[in-house]
Amino acid sequence: MNKFLLFTITFVVSCSNDLAKETSLAAYLEDREVVLDNVIACAASNEADDLVSFFLFPRPTATNIKYFETISSAIDKNSFEQYEPFDSPLLDVFNGFLKKFEVSVNAEKWVIVSFEEDNKIHISNPIRIKNQTRPTEYISSNISIEEDTINPLITWQDGLYDDTRIYFQVLTDSTNNLISGTYTFDSFFKYYELENVVLNITLGTPQNLKLNSTYSFSLLGVSEDNWVNIFSVKSFVP
Repeated sequence: MNKFLLFTITFVVSCSNDLAKETSLAAYLEDREVVLDNVIACAASNEADDLVSFFLFPRPTATNIKYFETISSAIDKNSFEQYEPFDSPLLDVFNGFLKKFEVSVNAEKWVIVSFEEDNKIHISNPIRIKNQTRPTEYISSNISIEEDTINPLITWQDGLYDDTRIYFQVLTDSTNNLISGTYTFDSFFKYYELENVVLNITLGTPQNLKLNSTYSFSLLGVSEDNWVNIFSVKSFVP
């Protein structure tokens, strides 16, 4: 057989096989070591446009971050054959400490994000998209921050929805660099005390806040199916 023809056939078959591997999440995971429920991720409808943001925490050694979605929400969320790959630019959040996909979602559905780490594929819990029936509420008046202290007590209240299961708190400096990222089941967090923190993604131990410096506190109230019910941001000066 002509060597060039053989190379062409091999190349085409190889490309076809590569594409076939990503026709579904199930196909992508086939013959790979998979770690379930090991990507921290959630989704929120945007405040300023019709897009949905899918936030995730990419651990420092994570690579090859991918996004998979179903056609609708009326499927078995744990059936990986139902999830199809979708290409979307990956954007920085908090100067790259978190990442996000911004996607136009016309029908409510399920989404899973994944990344590779230590020669394994790690995937998130299924994320339920509820941008049409329960759009994310954006409000800042629900947050109270203790004044005149470098270790403020921060408290908050729920908004429209009553099914929030966990709260993600992010403290950033004036240039939007993440200082601490913590999760609580309680509606309060005292910087930087970890007694009620159930998950901590802070890298290292942050320094005390500085008096007369500007900081920002961001709160995401997340439902059991990983949809952000409430998104609050408030600036403060200790």
